[in-house]
Amino acid sequence: MRNEIHPPYGPVVFRDRAADHAFLTRSTMSSDRTIEWEDGVTYPVVDVEISDVSHPFYTGTARVLDTAGRVERFERRYGKQGGA
Repeated sequence: MRNEIHPPYGPVVFRDRAADHAFLTRSTMSSDRTIEWEDGVTYPVVDVEISDVSHPFYTGTARVLDTAGRVERFERRYGKQGGA
């Protein structure tokens, strides 16, 4: 790799504020805020809005839209138009 063209890559803590969950990983993201991790070392912390802990798809609370029911309800309400 060429010097001085890549961002620094190192350990970063990502914190999901909605679920009060944090995990340590490596990233090129940086932050002015820091947090002391479980191992006693201070790492930069990046706050995220949503992660796998709070996302509806991963938690099993995702709602499936009933598109067939919507189409049938529309056809009942406005009548089914005949084709050409």
